[in-house]
Amino acid sequence: MGYFSVEHIEESILVIRDQKVLLDSELAKIYGVTTKRLNEQVKRNRERFPQDFMFQLNDIEASFLRSQIATSRGQGGRRYLPYVFTEHGALMLANVLNSETAINASIKVIRAFTHLREMVLSHTELSRKLDILEKKYDSQFKAVFDSIKLLMTPPEPPRRRIGIRQED
Repeated sequence: MGYFSVEHIEESILVIRDQKVLLDSELAKIYGVTTKRLNEQVKRNRERFPQDFMFQLNDIEASFLRSQIATSRGQGGRRYLPYVFTEHGALMLANVLNSETAINASIKVIRAFTHLREMVLSHTELSRKLDILEKKYDSQFKAVFDSIKLLMTPPEPPRRRIGIRQED
């Protein structure tokens, strides 16, 4: 429990089932409550959380997530599949928790989701404008447009090799 910046929240947002979501455990930290308390409030107010606000991960998604963030598998680990919350679900959760901490933190959560959405929109708009310019000008600028498109393409993350490595 403590201070969380918008940047920290942005880094915690995951894309699952083509939706940007936050894990119940992450929202619990942000809102200053335990995951157990957060999920109890959700169960007491289930009608406020339709499927587009919140959903529970399936076994495959949870297993993949566990491998990505190295969550505990031994004692003290989760005994149920985690819930994830969309932007609207995170806001509804702050209303259900109804604490000053949750309300203040929800503002940052909404700002994080909004910032990510704006980044996607600006990238889409920039791509659209570049396509229009490319069609408008002749082939002498093709190399310039190709270079700009290359710069706009996000780099692929480095892959770690699996197996035993020999030292040189």
